[in-house]
Amino acid sequence: MRGQDRVPNRWLIAAMCTVLQLCLGAVYAWSYFQPLLVEQFRWTNTATSWAFGLTNCCLGLSAAWGGINLARIGPRKLAVAGGLLFAAGYALAAVALALKSLTLFYLGYGVVAGIGIGLGYVTPMSTVTKWFPDKKGLLTGIVAMGFGLGAFVLSVVLAPILMRAFHGNLTLVFAALGAILGSAAFGSAAMLRDPPAGYLPTGYIPPAKDARAADPLAELEEESDLPLREYVLAGQHAIMWFIFFLNIMAGISIVSFLSPLYQDVWRLDDPTLERSVIVGYGATLIAVSSLFNGLGRIVWGSVSDRLGRINTFRLLLASQLIVFGILMTERNPWGFAILVCYVLSCFGGGFAIMPSMVIDVYGPKRMSRVYGVILTAWSAAGILGPLIVASLKDNYPDRAI
Repeated sequence: MRGQDRVPNRWLIAAMCTVLQLCLGAVYAWSYFQPLLVEQFRWTNTATSWAFGLTNCCLGLSAAWGGINLARIGPRKLAVAGGLLFAAGYALAAVALALKSLTLFYLGYGVVAGIGIGLGYVTPMSTVTKWFPDKKGLLTGIVAMGFGLGAFVLSVVLAPILMRAFHGNLTLVFAALGAILGSAAFGSAAMLRDPPAGYLPTGYIPPAKDARAADPLAELEEESDLPLREYVLAGQHAIMWFIFFLNIMAGISIVSFLSPLYQDVWRLDDPTLERSVIVGYGATLIAVSSLFNGLGRIVWGSVSDRLGRINTFRLLLASQLIVFGILMTERNPWGFAILVCYVLSCFGGGFAIMPSMVIDVYGPKRMSRVYGVILTAWSAAGILGPLIVASLKDNYPDRAI
């Protein structure tokens, strides 16, 4: 009993997992700063998009490495390292802006912060499932929602306050963001830990065997213990990777230039609007769409419990294909906003469904390692998506999309 008394409150662990994800998810407010960087430093859309692309690339690769090594290193050490690198990346980005060095900005915001986000991202998802075997779907959705809502907090609260406080000085804004978000990320990461061996919540009786037959991909036997490379080279792993890549590609291409794209739509709709008003509209859509990003992780995760993981991904990808076709010609700002929010809900939903799909196919013991490798799809999509949109923006500046 004494040993049990020393077990941390699992709801506190879940709260810290969510806070950590909230801090790291601020990266999705990138489009708030992207047009400001272009305007103040005269960098092109393509040049600035490389920073966000590198962030996503390093995020996915470091998340893959972190997932593979999580059991060996432990959640606290990995998450703390992520929080420190995250803060250091923002600090280095601030120095880069002071020196007007795009290369140094790539290194700070793109590489260092990206690695920090990846190491921090993979930890809470694995940790919370171990503390809540009785509420795995709900808590995974809540923690994942934290990452989606990070852009809301930054675009609605932190960024506007800091921009006013520092009179639009991006160097000071990035330095302050590094201090604020980095401190919160470090503090929450320091409290993460796995439950003790054999831990079960009070009143929870584990099932004799996981019911994984509902999904057509659930063919792998739980008892098999193949090396990681055997799973990665399997055909079903490639299918899962490609599905994840397509879903991320759709969302990240919108996220990377959301504010400037929406500003373009408003300019086409009403050329008489003042710039400050249009900028405000862009920030508002970042905030609203981030809510859909977060809520989509819960809603689509619940849908996948009923329809199955593969069927839900089919629905996500097919519907987004239709939505993107409409977006190509949509000039009504309200219609554009609704379609974007739908895409972002699908984007968030993919991040809630894929961990469950990995567990369905490979079992909970292999979740962090296999899911980590699948997260490399984030790297590929994170580079390609922003670059495509940036190229279109630079070559066709009069077209919103």
